[in-house]
Amino acid sequence: MSWSDSEIAAMRKTLLDWYDREGRRLPWRVRPEDRAAGVRPNPYAIWLSEIMLQQTTVAHGTSYWLKFLSLYPTVEDLAAASLDDVLTHWAGLGYYARARNLHKCAKIVAEGGGEFPQTKAELIKLPGIGDYTASTIAAICFDEPTTIVDGNVERVIARLHRVHEPLPKSKKVLKRLAAVLSDPNRPGDYGQALMDLGATICTPRSPSCLLCVWKDYCQAYSQGDVERYPIKAPKKALPERYGHAWVIVNQHQVWLRRRPEAGLLGGMMEVPMTAWADEWPNRDAPVEADWRVMAAPVRHVFTHFALNLNVHVAEYEAEIPGEGKWVDIAHLSDEALPSLIKKVLDRAELGRT
Repeated sequence: MSWSDSEIAAMRKTLLDWYDREGRRLPWRVRPEDRAAGVRPNPYAIWLSEIMLQQTTVAHGTSYWLKFLSLYPTVEDLAAASLDDVLTHWAGLGYYARARNLHKCAKIVAEGGGEFPQTKAELIKLPGIGDYTASTIAAICFDEPTTIVDGNVERVIARLHRVHEPLPKSKKVLKRLAAVLSDPNRPGDYGQALMDLGATICTPRSPSCLLCVWKDYCQAYSQGDVERYPIKAPKKALPERYGHAWVIVNQHQVWLRRRPEAGLLGGMMEVPMTAWADEWPNRDAPVEADWRVMAAPVRHVFTHFALNLNVHVAEYEAEIPGEGKWVDIAHLSDEALPSLIKKVLDRAELGRT
């Protein structure tokens, strides 16, 4: 469906009027009334929020954003921190490549004088900043008329046009349709308004269509099949992978080592593990000890596969081959432990060892 220029102008106005009244108040957001008073968005704070929220809900990510702003008030502070500290404070947000790229990006920006680039074309060159994040920062912070498309926007646009091609194949179509409506005069507010519409009104389930300022333009609403959209391709069953985790205990301490920087969970701390395989691998323990295996394996779902780990526990006081360190069990929270390893240590029942 296409609209006339006057209809598009009306859609933009009704959405922005709604946002001026009802838009979410988020700690990193500069509201329209604040902009009118001369307040400008902080690119560092906006960038940090966008990286954190890529795979995280606002409710979960806000406390991390507040913590990072307290620990690292400026991009220079973040750049000066050690990667290990950044990973430790990131633990719980998942997708740790984001944290590594966050640190790399902070260093580049700090070395360039502490100012973020002001265009999408330059922002997208920085580590960890893709099309969506670059578009968002450029629009919100520097008023560049970009097209901001996240999952919320995709849902709104798919319903407006009843897009039948399933995601993710329809992403290009949805972005093209979204671009037609983008407001060149208030690009940052418009982008945030459309995301808010998807997050609070045009929700995945039980959308509040009667409250939607765009309901008169929405094809899915007129046809009564809003919740059908966006159509998604059937999910494929996740492959299963298997391995063994070895929890080595010395009285009140546990042995940890660091994973390689490249790859899954790169740079995070872990207990020794076998390689992960398509079937249960041999139990090649890192040391000879009186190992006991916990009753149930740990299961952890990554994006592209599900991992099953048998957890083995043993007391051991001799030298351990390879690099690593003993960590007091009471201080494990100070380490950069991914959720997988936290599950392993919980399963090991260290308090009972």
